[in-house]
Amino acid sequence: MGLESFVVILVAGALAGGFVNGLAGFGTGITAMGIWLYAVSPTVAATLVIVCSLVAQLQTLPKIRHAIELKRVVPFIVPGLIGVPLGTALLASIDVRTFKLGIGCLLLLYATHSLLHRSRSPVAWGGRLADGAVGLGGGILGGLAGLSGPLPTIWADVRGWTKDQRRSVFQVFNITICSAALASHFAAGLVTKELGIAVAAALPGTFAGAFLGSALYARVNDKRFKEIILALLGVSGIILVWTNI
Repeated sequence: MGLESFVVILVAGALAGGFVNGLAGFGTGITAMGIWLYAVSPTVAATLVIVCSLVAQLQTLPKIRHAIELKRVVPFIVPGLIGVPLGTALLASIDVRTFKLGIGCLLLLYATHSLLHRSRSPVAWGGRLADGAVGLGGGILGGLAGLSGPLPTIWADVRGWTKDQRRSVFQVFNITICSAALASHFAAGLVTKELGIAVAAALPGTFAGAFLGSALYARVNDKRFKEIILALLGVSGIILVWTNI
């Protein structure tokens, strides 16, 4: 593959992934991975997703900084960090492909049900203990299959939080889990010269995409944002099912 094609593919994936992340606060991997695999190996693509996701989330964090409440976010983060190594340890005993297929079906069913039944009342039970359990599950999924986002995203919808409240939770959660995952990849020797070249090519697209997505985020109301999130969860489910059957 020529250098020009390599750069175009990486920028295109980064632009798409950055836009979705800037708009929703998650989704870089689901959006960009399939594009990047035409240019780089799965190992490089996996680490590239973490780097670009982290960059996009940090870039757009000031937009929702005012909504971040530690008492709401911390119960997710601490168990989530505990869950990451647990999920990684499960890799040896679980068929990850079958697991991803199951998660894809869950996301698709939840998104479809929620879009069709919009009058659902928010759930208040469980308090911080339930939030912590969701954070733990998100960390395990992140360590096991790189899917730290779906559970906190669904739970924020179940709680009935506003768009800033829900985004403040799953964006800060994802920043924390991505940071831990990047440190893990670095320790495993996955931060290579090839990755550095890919990151250099992808970052301009990530910055531009995140900027555009963040600008659109500021224009949507709570109802529209909820619909966008549910649609993205549904698309994520379809992609996971399609790529693992």
